[in-house]
Amino acid sequence: MPIIRSTPSAAADGEGASPVTLLRDLSLASAAPASLRAAIRIGVADALDDTPVPVGDLAATLQVDAAVLLRLLRNLRCYGIFDETADGVVHTAMSRLLREDHPQRLKYWVQWVTEPWVWELWPDLEAAVRTGRGHFEERYGEEFFAHLHKQWQDSTEVFNKSQTELSRLTSAAIAESLDLSDVKTFADVGGGRGYTLATLLEANPHLHGTLVDLPAAVAHPDPRLLPDGALGGRSSVVAGDCLQEIPVEVDVYQFKSILEWDDERTVAALRNARRAGRPGSRVLIITNLIDDSPEIRYATGIDLLFLLNTNGRRHTKEGVAGLVDRAGLRLEGIAPVGQLLHVVESSVPE
Repeated sequence: MPIIRSTPSAAADGEGASPVTLLRDLSLASAAPASLRAAIRIGVADALDDTPVPVGDLAATLQVDAAVLLRLLRNLRCYGIFDETADGVVHTAMSRLLREDHPQRLKYWVQWVTEPWVWELWPDLEAAVRTGRGHFEERYGEEFFAHLHKQWQDSTEVFNKSQTELSRLTSAAIAESLDLSDVKTFADVGGGRGYTLATLLEANPHLHGTLVDLPAAVAHPDPRLLPDGALGGRSSVVAGDCLQEIPVEVDVYQFKSILEWDDERTVAALRNARRAGRPGSRVLIITNLIDDSPEIRYATGIDLLFLLNTNGRRHTKEGVAGLVDRAGLRLEGIAPVGQLLHVVESSVPE
């Protein structure tokens, strides 16, 4: 007779899993972003289309080791990324977001938050908790973005593409939510390559818009904003650092998903908008608020990453209202924009 008693096994998807199992899984969760990054870098998503592909054939196409590719895909399948049928590897809804041609692509955003410098920073979290601040400048001798542009130029390009990806997810909702009918001039400060600004200009044919960002960011703006582009007659592209000066006077200044540095720098940028504007000019902060976010794991996770790279943070409603007040602006209100963001509206007082 068999001497082994049969016992029920835990559900493969973790449903009903014990605290021990859940904690062990969480402790190895870093394998998931590492696997995601590897899959992107070797091109798995772009090598698959609508037809299942045997792992061996997929490995041959990608010129990688078939046995290790299978192990990589097993891990990703645990999270609903790629799947396998009897005929081979197939896409899932999430893995399709890693394709270069997907309209809601997140290929570069995933790469951005899994860049080599990110893995270097996570061990510093303990020190940040003990001291109350990140230590990037002590580690590298200069502030994050200066170091990024100097030492990790490929990562700078990944960052710019990742910001465009995020803008594609939210720009339509922003254009729908903002009533700019009485606004003549608009500046997107720190607007990257200008995808959101171009979307706003398309939705508001009367509006003139200015894109303001660091030289590296505006070197290759959205083609619609170029002098010979579709919106060239109603747009300007200006290199500038909002922490030093905002070189344009307009009716509305927008800061979308950039005021996530330390509080002193955030207040400095807002004060520069106040100085650049005229009495009554509006200043909009568009961001994902921690205390009212439907994506709380994302919001709290990126909050910790901001702590480590720029000593920054994701804001709460109370926190961002306090920064607006410190900058000498008048808070007008806070309202949701689409499903993911909020707009914090303030104005330059008389």
